[in-house]
Amino acid sequence: MMDDKDIQEYHNLGRKIPFKEKFQYISGKQITDEQTGKRVYEVDKYRLPSVTTILGATKNQDFLKKWKARVGEQEAERIKNHSSRRGTAMHKFLECYVEGTGYDDLTGLGQEAKAMAKKVIEVGLAPVEEWYGSEVTLYYPGLFAGSTDLVCSHNGIDTIIDFKQSNRPKKEEWIEDYYLQIAAYCMAHDYVYKSKIRQGIIMVCTPDLYFQEFRFMDHELRQWKHKFLKRLDMYHDLMNDEKERAQVPLKGLFEEDISNKD
Repeated sequence: MMDDKDIQEYHNLGRKIPFKEKFQYISGKQITDEQTGKRVYEVDKYRLPSVTTILGATKNQDFLKKWKARVGEQEAERIKNHSSRRGTAMHKFLECYVEGTGYDDLTGLGQEAKAMAKKVIEVGLAPVEEWYGSEVTLYYPGLFAGSTDLVCSHNGIDTIIDFKQSNRPKKEEWIEDYYLQIAAYCMAHDYVYKSKIRQGIIMVCTPDLYFQEFRFMDHELRQWKHKFLKRLDMYHDLMNDEKERAQVPLKGLFEEDISNKD
């Protein structure tokens, strides 16, 4: 049976991380663009594509297609939806822990996510001395926007952290887009807030509580920024191609219809 101290530790899920108001963050919101039907961010008078939208549109889909063919469309959709709900629940626990607000989810999925969040807190967040922003909307004017999980000081280094759930342990070569995502956030943060974010960290936890951490900083971070800019160029090329295909010469079509009727 737990005593009062155990109960307190259980509900707090660890120590309280001090907050420091180092940056005055600009708020934004996600909406659905009426013209394209795609999710975009509205922030500081800009309407911008999300980093995840950019990466999703330009990534190689071969692996995903092969996986869906192997397990079947219905099973793939079930796994995706379950993983998404569990990831959302894990993020909620972590957000509330960082911000020092109470939260619990007594569903089976919620308790699974809670154990995963606790592992991230115990191992991943131990070196975090203070946090500057949680679930922060970041944007690069005119180019892109997104929401990052945590901006903080990690072992004395200003860092952006993203939390990820996974059904199985990850290999570094499988998660290139995770690196690109953080690199984009670092680029946006530095540009808008004149900061020097030196480090990105991807924290991954599986349902069987296997924790992984992927860190990159300085020169390696700059390399990932350059790679993201290449993907951003690819995205703009794709969008321009879509616009060109949508510009159908209606006048010519109407004339053809009339001539056919004659």
